[in-house]
Amino acid sequence: MSYYLTIVATSRNDNHGGDLLLRTSTFVKGIFEQAKKWNLPIELVLVDWNPPEDKPFLHEVLPAPNSNDLVDVKYVIVPPEVHNKYKNSESIPLYQMIAKNVGIRRASGEFILCTNIDILFSDVCFQVLSQKRLLKNHYYRANRCDIPSDVMKLREIAEQLKFAENNIIKRLGKVQGHETLSLPRFVYYFPRVAKMLNAFVLKVWKVTHKKQFAHFTIDFDACGDFTLMSREDWLDIEGYPELDMYSIHIDSMGLWAAIARGKKQIIFPYKAPVYHIYHEDGWESDDAIRTIRFLQNKPSLDYSIVNKGGMQLVEKQQTWGLNESNWGMNDIELPIVVKSRVE
Repeated sequence: MSYYLTIVATSRNDNHGGDLLLRTSTFVKGIFEQAKKWNLPIELVLVDWNPPEDKPFLHEVLPAPNSNDLVDVKYVIVPPEVHNKYKNSESIPLYQMIAKNVGIRRASGEFILCTNIDILFSDVCFQVLSQKRLLKNHYYRANRCDIPSDVMKLREIAEQLKFAENNIIKRLGKVQGHETLSLPRFVYYFPRVAKMLNAFVLKVWKVTHKKQFAHFTIDFDACGDFTLMSREDWLDIEGYPELDMYSIHIDSMGLWAAIARGKKQIIFPYKAPVYHIYHEDGWESDDAIRTIRFLQNKPSLDYSIVNKGGMQLVEKQQTWGLNESNWGMNDIELPIVVKSRVE
């Protein structure tokens, strides 16, 4: 079956970050409801990476579509014996970006959206997707708005989205037309003025920084939660670099490759964010010491080297060249379980 859109995410049934199964169920149910509301058939690819031996598989515990839904769910299982081949497999139980590559290579959609399992899509975001006006040779970004985990106490998607809209903790991302400015309220009320000011600032910068790429206009913030481009474009950039490292900044490397290969950036409207169900965990903790302790046993990238390498890529118009041709485990026959809406 062919699809206009495939959504790719990864997880494992280990309660990472707390309430993982509930967050993932909320994510899946939200996609079911939004697809139906906006009449957009979707393939949802969930990569069950390194599933714990003492827990059920994700396909055994997550909601399944019924005959009224417009979503088919494809579970791709990366077994422990594959995971354990990585040098840092003990300290990194899930290689998020490699897992997303596994999903990309097995996606059927014309366009592929890579995201995470603690995301809810706003109505306007899904409305934009349902219009089917996405362009090849472009990549798409959307703002991420952190919201309290209390949203999961609400049963209906309409209630959840209303709660999310009214309880934003923090917004991450840029606004199309004023990428050089950090004035979200200003651009919301005076978009034309902000766009003119943005163009002026960018022009001055280009005069004073001749031949330099204006990397600060690229929307790297929380790009692991929403990066969308055509299947051909994902193949062109060779997916995410497959590094035996924690996933921090590897999502940005994917954007750098897209930029270097000539993909143009489009940011979804300010009113079309995705909502991130907040959880105190990992490197995004507000406590710097806690973040350091989280990362101390996990090899990870410093953004300065990613930025330096990205500028080099743009200059040479090439990809990172770090992946083999079989990236995404394209040469391995992995177990696949499909939960179809026609069952």
